[in-house]
Amino acid sequence: MPTPFHTVYFAHELSRSRPASGVERLSQSLVDASIDLNPHQIEAALFALKSPLDSGVILADEVGLGKTIEAGVLLLQSWAERKRRLLVLCPASLRRQWATELEEKFGLPCRILDARSWSASMDAGETNPFDTDREVSIVSYNFAVRQADILLRTAFDLVVIDEAHKLRNAWKPDNVIGQSLKRALAGRRKALLTATPLQNSLMELYGLASFIDDYIFGEAATFRANYTGAGANLEMLRGRLGSFCHRTLREDVQEYVRYTQRRPLTVPFTPTDAEQQLYDRISAFLMRESGFAIPKRQRRLTLLVMRKLLASSSYAIAGTLDTIIRRLEALQRGDAQAADELLRNFISTEEFEDTDSEDVGENKSEGTGDDGTTLSETSMNSPVLAEELEELRRCRALADSMQADTKAHALLKALELGFAEMARTGAARKALVFTESRRTQAHLKAFLEANGYAGSVVAFNGSNTDPDARGILERWLSANRDSGKVTGSRPVDMRTALVEHFRDDASIMLATEAAAEGINLQFCSLVINYDLPWNPQRIEQRIGRCHRYGQKHDVVVVNFINRRNAADRRVYELLDEKFRLFEGVFGASDEVLGALESGIDFERSILAIYQECRTEAEIDAAFARLQAELEDVIRSRMAEARRVLFAHFDEDVHARLRLRMDDARMHLDRTSRMFWLLTRYMLGKMDGAARFDDATLTFDLDRPPLPGVAAGRYQFAVRRRQEESVGHAYRLSHPLAEHLVERAKALETPQSEVLFDLSAHPARISVLEPYRGTWGWLTLTLVTVESFAREEELVLTAIDRRQQPLPREAAEKLFLVPALWRGLAGDPHELIRELLEERCAADANLAVDVARARNARYLEERRQRLDQWADDAIKRAERDLDDVKTRLKELSRQARQTEDPAEQHRIQTEIQAAEREKRRARQRIFEAEDEVMAERDRLIADLRRRIAQKVETRRLFTIKWVVG
Repeated sequence: MPTPFHTVYFAHELSRSRPASGVERLSQSLVDASIDLNPHQIEAALFALKSPLDSGVILADEVGLGKTIEAGVLLLQSWAERKRRLLVLCPASLRRQWATELEEKFGLPCRILDARSWSASMDAGETNPFDTDREVSIVSYNFAVRQADILLRTAFDLVVIDEAHKLRNAWKPDNVIGQSLKRALAGRRKALLTATPLQNSLMELYGLASFIDDYIFGEAATFRANYTGAGANLEMLRGRLGSFCHRTLREDVQEYVRYTQRRPLTVPFTPTDAEQQLYDRISAFLMRESGFAIPKRQRRLTLLVMRKLLASSSYAIAGTLDTIIRRLEALQRGDAQAADELLRNFISTEEFEDTDSEDVGENKSEGTGDDGTTLSETSMNSPVLAEELEELRRCRALADSMQADTKAHALLKALELGFAEMARTGAARKALVFTESRRTQAHLKAFLEANGYAGSVVAFNGSNTDPDARGILERWLSANRDSGKVTGSRPVDMRTALVEHFRDDASIMLATEAAAEGINLQFCSLVINYDLPWNPQRIEQRIGRCHRYGQKHDVVVVNFINRRNAADRRVYELLDEKFRLFEGVFGASDEVLGALESGIDFERSILAIYQECRTEAEIDAAFARLQAELEDVIRSRMAEARRVLFAHFDEDVHARLRLRMDDARMHLDRTSRMFWLLTRYMLGKMDGAARFDDATLTFDLDRPPLPGVAAGRYQFAVRRRQEESVGHAYRLSHPLAEHLVERAKALETPQSEVLFDLSAHPARISVLEPYRGTWGWLTLTLVTVESFAREEELVLTAIDRRQQPLPREAAEKLFLVPALWRGLAGDPHELIRELLEERCAADANLAVDVARARNARYLEERRQRLDQWADDAIKRAERDLDDVKTRLKELSRQARQTEDPAEQHRIQTEIQAAEREKRRARQRIFEAEDEVMAERDRLIADLRRRIAQKVETRRLFTIKWVVG
């Protein structure tokens, strides 16, 4: 059993502020993360933490290597250090995924802030919902821009920015989003995540660097002159990038990370004549240039939705036709309010879920009425409206008359082929089937259950309000009432219940786009795109639910091909051949996906082809043009620059990663053991509060010592994995743990004698063997250094009875040995006391000297960066002078070559003006040097003021130790 002295030592060791460098800094994060961190992720996290003076970093690992995990470690470490004003900025479609990852893998409470939740927070009395240390705030780019003024007033400790390549043009004055966010987040420590820090232009690196800190490089023109064009010095740029950009390549981690393959399977189908007739009639209707059915307001989004539903199923389009028919009937009656309501419902609540907020509200300036004009008696009685209504009713009747569903029968074939492959590889009999329509989803659920899959199908969509989903949730809540899994949030609990039902009971999950984000389905290795999105980024998200870290089997990706639809075939070919979405180890790399400004723009290009092309020849020509436009984007024109700037050239990268892993395991074992022993001791002091099981690292908390902490079973997060979780995840960041650590620090530790029973330790500790049967004295001192950052060092000073010092390792190992308190101890002999005090002071001074040297190194690194920035800034003025000299040489050459008096006069006039400009340029160099050096000196002086150290030492306890 540990003693109060063990527990005080453990409490301070678990919570102290550590220096920026070394795996030891991540001890708390390693314990709290419910994942197995890979060495390259630890390396990246340490890189981001290497200096308290850095304004931020770019984490640019290749796709599939876990940048989200690296960012999660940074957020968790900041949380552990009580720096809890944290912000995640990401595309809107990834907000839920971020919240889920941070909550499940790192135990971090999160809040997604959008227009609705922001208004609710303001109504509840919050003046600034960002200004909280209770949750990680997660926001989209667009929402962050709208709240830029409030972001500016919030002192965030860390800002994580996902898909940061979207900010590569932030340096341009006309880049509204980039400039707005740059101003709003200036001075905040940032971690930018992107697998594509460089795609088409080296200026993209400049843009990302300037977003982090304006003092990394000088002006854009200087960067362009130094690093682009024929005289580019890429080696110098590589050196400067190394201070703030970290990139790991897949080839660097193959011995640590196993990635499975994607294998494509194409299932062709041929619609019946009736199905093709329905498609052709509705397609022709959608191609009409004007009318009432497709309003000018939100026309593109409406067409996109209808085109997707038309390709999904006759059941999906039939319901949509009903809505449009009711709209037109409302227009005939002159009921504009009902027509508008039906339009809003169609856009916001129609089963199609692959819409984007960028499209909502488009063309709002085009008119005030339903079709962009004010409703009138003429429009109410328009023969065009009547003719449209009649055509839509005929299409609706044709949809009702359908006897066959060729595509649904093709799905049966796909499942048969896929499950046969699962059986061959030993993978679980699981299939994730994506459709873009809830009506299609409901139809397929009934169809599959009637064709051999009764009781094996679960549906997952945006609302999950059907009776089956409610029943699954009720059973899950009942089964997990005391497990710690229940969050109380219906959407979160529903998602978990449906995923676990799919994992444990069902064979098929029918999913809409709602399942493409935020859920992890590594236990499934068959992905079927019943409907294929036109947005390659969304396809990658879909497949990524299954093909991700932790997948043990190759993932089969099934796509359907309509033999009678030339446009559908060409869409598939383009996605497959150019984006390489469906096969390989990673499918579409971020190098390719990151090249797209927006998947939505790509969707619009596809929609235009569907709308404008009527013959197969026209379709082929249009897709050929689109493919040609994409060639330059997809082709890796900057491949060589990327290789020079980001590839590892040192041969010891693998050895370094192995060392990181070994260090991490050592610190994880040591820290988790301290955490477990502290918890046992502190709860053990409260009779009957908890019962412990050392074998499983779990305990049952019967009497919680803190309000708001639930009773029940707790399991160490270090042993807890999502697939084997039993009870509450117990982490250092858990309120119970934080409470116990703080109480442990306050334990009374009078000078005592402590027996360390070496024979009771399960393993041999060789460093302590020489001290068996002897005794000595030991003190523990907390040394706090306040400088650029707060650092706390625990100084263990120990001597034996012969007045010889114990190595620090031996003193530390003592506290991992079972011990027994043997009573209060008198003061040591005066000589021993003086020697102990002398050595304690020397050890404390050494800790302060180490911290001082570390801070001096931080200052020197920052000073070097500022020197480089100053050089860049001065070069701009020097380049202006060089330009003038070049122009003078050219004018002199022209003067020598002409004999025309008028031309000579003109040239001489220009030479005189250029000479004056040369003198002014020289003067500007001196002025620029003065200004830049003054700014540099001001910044360095500010850093020197901050380096001034405030040192405090506090004796925690003194004991007489005996090793038995």
